Amino acid sequence: MAQEQGQINDCGMKSFDTRDLVIQEDVMAKAKELADLISGSEEVKHFQQAEMKINNHERVQDLITVIKKKQKEIVAFESFRNKDMVAKIEAEIEVLQDEIDGIPVVVEFQQSQSDINYLLQLVISVIRDTVSEKVNVEVGTDAPPTNCG
Repeated sequence: MAQEQGQINDCGMKSFDTRDLVIQEDVMAKAKELADLISGSEEVKHFQQAEMKINNHERVQDLITVIKKKQKEIVAFESFRNKDMVAKIEAEIEVLQDEIDGIPVVVEFQQSQSDINYLLQLVISVIRDTVSEKVNVEVGTDAPPTNCG
């Protein structure tokens, strides 16, 4: 069992440094179970299929390689303070990126990423709302009250 930590604040309540908090094993186990459920979801399966298509798509991979090369060129020209060449290469990258963004497997991949992000945000919202119903949790990053009055 973890050693109890925390200090009594001016209000007589125990306060913890977030680095000292230990998540209970049962909560951690449920979080891992939830992660496993999400990992097996249709959204994740679709994402993995789209990722495989991207990785095996020769034109997409060629464009990615060229963009990375041009990004390195930008770094070199920036070190020489050659703004004209940097602007020229940035424009070339934009054209290449537009081509990538127009390839159907890339659109599918981006949509699958968006779907997973939506799923994760939804899960976070449900957890937050459920906890908020049971515990008065304030949204935001406000500091704790400075006095007890």
